[in-house]
Amino acid sequence: MVEPGAGEIAIHTRAIAVNPFDRAIRAVGDIITPWIGYPAIVGSDVAGEVVAIGTGVSRFEVGDRVLGFAAGSERGHRAAEGAYQTRVVLQEHVTSRIPDALSFEAACVLPLAIATASAALFQQDFLAMRPPSDGAAPTGATLLVWGGSTSVGCNAIQLAVAAGYDVIATASPRNHDYLGKLGARLVFDRNDPNAVASIIKALQGRRTCGAIAIGSGSTRACIDIVAASEGERFVAMVTPPTSFDAVPAGRGRWRTLLPVLVSMVIGNVRLAIRARRKGVRTKFVWGGSPVGNEVGPMVFEAFLPTALAEGRYQAAPRAEIVGDGLEAIPAALERQRRGVSASKLVVTV
Repeated sequence: MVEPGAGEIAIHTRAIAVNPFDRAIRAVGDIITPWIGYPAIVGSDVAGEVVAIGTGVSRFEVGDRVLGFAAGSERGHRAAEGAYQTRVVLQEHVTSRIPDALSFEAACVLPLAIATASAALFQQDFLAMRPPSDGAAPTGATLLVWGGSTSVGCNAIQLAVAAGYDVIATASPRNHDYLGKLGARLVFDRNDPNAVASIIKALQGRRTCGAIAIGSGSTRACIDIVAASEGERFVAMVTPPTSFDAVPAGRGRWRTLLPVLVSMVIGNVRLAIRARRKGVRTKFVWGGSPVGNEVGPMVFEAFLPTALAEGRYQAAPRAEIVGDGLEAIPAALERQRRGVSASKLVVTV
């Protein structure tokens, strides 16, 4: 059993959420996370009770209820920091205390999603937006969130609003009211063939701070919109142009992996050409980067605990419990592969 070191805590796991990133590691981890040694313990989203505290930790005590970004899949971190186990070591600066009224199941949907959204919005090499705070004054700028009902989208909306920005988002019509409750000013149907033109029209006379692109086809749409609008011409890309879902883990994967890689390269080149032609900058977001920069403590220490306690921030999207015990994780990942909408799949422990 690994004990927490300096700046770390250990928790007893109560709930874990699954992510597409976890499936990608299982299938193509040697390509996207070559630093991971195998066998490995993955998973990023976890909530539980503090059971041990390392040196230098002042924000937590044994027994505290917390959520945390499990950094086991990040470069330089250990298997003890992966979420898919009953005891997880967490970095203090990417861990937040949760209020008694918030269940572990609801809380565990947040870590990777809020980290990814925060990286896109607040890192200086991305949109470099103003940090979230209590009672932030309006900036007069508008953020476009394409894919607002996704886990990252729900958090990008709330973070941007908390930082004083207007938000225009896209989602299926059934999720429009939900995104409005999270703070989006306008929500458009992402499947409407006129969505791009409608959003460009809605942005007339307004200054954009850029866009965050989530989901299939999102980057192309965002490039066209910010190119036709006033303000920052930057698109933070969360979703690659090709999915790894068709690639099986283990033997035989190279027969399906090679076409996927070729498709991804072609898709990236096409997007780069389109962006360059329209004068738009694009960059892929790495969701774990706040573990190693100022954005992690900005959100997990300075903002999120108080915002959750005061009800100014929602644990979004909704948690859908799909099993109990670590043995339920493979089935949860398979169900996640088939698609979810405005929810995140959670396993209790």
